[in-house]
Amino acid sequence: MLPQLDLLDRIIPIARAAGAIVMEVYATEFKVGAKGDASPVTEADHRAEALILPALARVTPGLQVVSEEAACEGAIPVIDDGRFWLVDPLDGTREFVDRNGEFTVNIALVEQGMPVLGVVFAPTSGRLFAGAVGAGAFVEDESGRRKAIGCRRAPAAGLTVVSSRSHGDLAALDTFLAGRVVVSHVNAGSSLKFCLIAGGEADLYPRFGRTMEWDTAAGHAILRAAGGRVTDLNGTELRYNKPDFANPHFVASGPIA
Repeated sequence: MLPQLDLLDRIIPIARAAGAIVMEVYATEFKVGAKGDASPVTEADHRAEALILPALARVTPGLQVVSEEAACEGAIPVIDDGRFWLVDPLDGTREFVDRNGEFTVNIALVEQGMPVLGVVFAPTSGRLFAGAVGAGAFVEDESGRRKAIGCRRAPAAGLTVVSSRSHGDLAALDTFLAGRVVVSHVNAGSSLKFCLIAGGEADLYPRFGRTMEWDTAAGHAILRAAGGRVTDLNGTELRYNKPDFANPHFVASGPIA
């Protein structure tokens, strides 16, 4: 396995290439299908996945990949040594369908149940977030310029809370936030919510509702690299490679304990 920063340098062009394919479809009058759980799926999901999977195989031969569309069709490999790629080729398909621009390409490396490296690319803005645990996190613009990012301490004035634009339980969110001082509430799609916290633009992302591991792993890795964490409601760090790949309710945060 390549060193973490070298590996990121190999994965970033894959995410950007997948994003270019997503944008090609975005510019068309694409059709919207439905998966078994009634969630939407488009040509962009499948075409991006078809680029990412063989590209990862070239970078890390023999390393297993769990990817959303393949997994939804039953193609889930057995992970023997605890190290594997976890991919969402188009995170935020509802945002893609709604054409609000808040969708991403997510690629994460998981080791022993924890995400250790992640890339989240937002094709409409050209911004790419990346990080590796122990090596830090950064944001890269369209020209390839990189800027280090990190979680902030929660301001004394109060929290900036980020929540899902298309999903979530508002009543549960209000109950969770009761007693906390919240000065701003931001809605965002896809894994951009994790990236807002990693970049010091927000403090807290509570999520009540169904998510899958491929939805969160890349953002979780970047947040860990930036000094944050993602836990269940009991404060236990979210783990990966669960039998059904489903997440519990969780809270993503910077250092606000």
